[in-house]
Amino acid sequence: MTHPTGSTDRPHPHRVHLDNGGRAPWHPLARTAFLQALDDGWADPRRLHTEGRRAAALLDGAREAVADVLGARTEEVRFTPSHTAALHAAVAQVVRARRRHGSDVVVGAVERAAVLHAADHALPPGGRRVTVPVDEHGRVDADAYATALGSGGVALAALQHANGEVGTTQPVETVHEAARAAGVPLLVDAGASLGHATVDPAWDVLAADPADWGAPAGVGVVAVRQRTRTVATGPEDPEPWAPGGVSVPAAFAAAVALQAVHEDRAQADARRRALVDEIRARVAAIPDVEVVGDPSGRLPHVVTFSFLYVDGEALVTELDRAGFAVGSGSACTAGTLEPSHVLAAMGVLTHGNVRVALDRSTTAADVERFLEVLPGAVATVRDMLGVRGL
Repeated sequence: MTHPTGSTDRPHPHRVHLDNGGRAPWHPLARTAFLQALDDGWADPRRLHTEGRRAAALLDGAREAVADVLGARTEEVRFTPSHTAALHAAVAQVVRARRRHGSDVVVGAVERAAVLHAADHALPPGGRRVTVPVDEHGRVDADAYATALGSGGVALAALQHANGEVGTTQPVETVHEAARAAGVPLLVDAGASLGHATVDPAWDVLAADPADWGAPAGVGVVAVRQRTRTVATGPEDPEPWAPGGVSVPAAFAAAVALQAVHEDRAQADARRRALVDEIRARVAAIPDVEVVGDPSGRLPHVVTFSFLYVDGEALVTELDRAGFAVGSGSACTAGTLEPSHVLAAMGVLTHGNVRVALDRSTTAADVERFLEVLPGAVATVRDMLGVRGL
């Protein structure tokens, strides 16, 4: 049988999915909750009849559950059509609300592309996107960030809680203190963190990605502190964060999954952190490799490394052929010819890149098999490129 890629290779009999950042397998309780909500929450929650009120109750309960994990008020939490939609709307609505206070947006150099693009799109005439550099681990310079905030004319600051590509956590609390002192709201992108790490309440606006913690795709989370003003930027709609509404089953499943992963986070953290430590140590022994990201101040489940003399797309394909699905920060997975802006900002090797993001279901045996296969896959790709003896 010929596959869409043109390959005649049969699927590997035992596949291991190690690309769980941004889109993880559904948590079992998310699946149960989704099916329940299909029966009980299929109606429009804006309607006043019994079915509509039942759907509204599920949606309100979901908001309350997410707010509890975030340390927020229920009325501060909204669901959006996606994580990207949450980021776009958050940037646009805060910048518009603060157009009399400033026209600049301050961002870290390794923010998600959705934030960078939203900032550029939201800038009023004369506004600038001020980019704060990061160190070799991908951590933003907190002093430089504070200086940018104190320069005046800033409408919004944005800083991710942790980088989903390399795992490094950011000095969010320190930057939030500087932002408060400057009177500037801070948008924290917790899309790679919530459900995996403690997200402290050091934020004015927060966006999160349910698909990253094992909930359905097609729903996002945004939370806005009551003290933070926003102004809708689209056509008038009863719900400016999600015009037309969101999927009640998806939102309900997202909340149930978040509660579940929050309860067992400490145990999952320790187990996956130990596996990542093993990966970092073993990969470092492969010739001409750079393991990137902070070795300790990081997410518990993400590890990234780059190989010299290796084409990233070829390596991802070779590992896929061996039964391992991995991610990559290189151009091959971004649909562009540009290298990862995150790796470039860090000043590290941008090609031959592999990102591993472990799921809660990933086993030590899965990781061991991957580590046994990886050196041979790298050697095969280098041989294909005519690079021998490395």
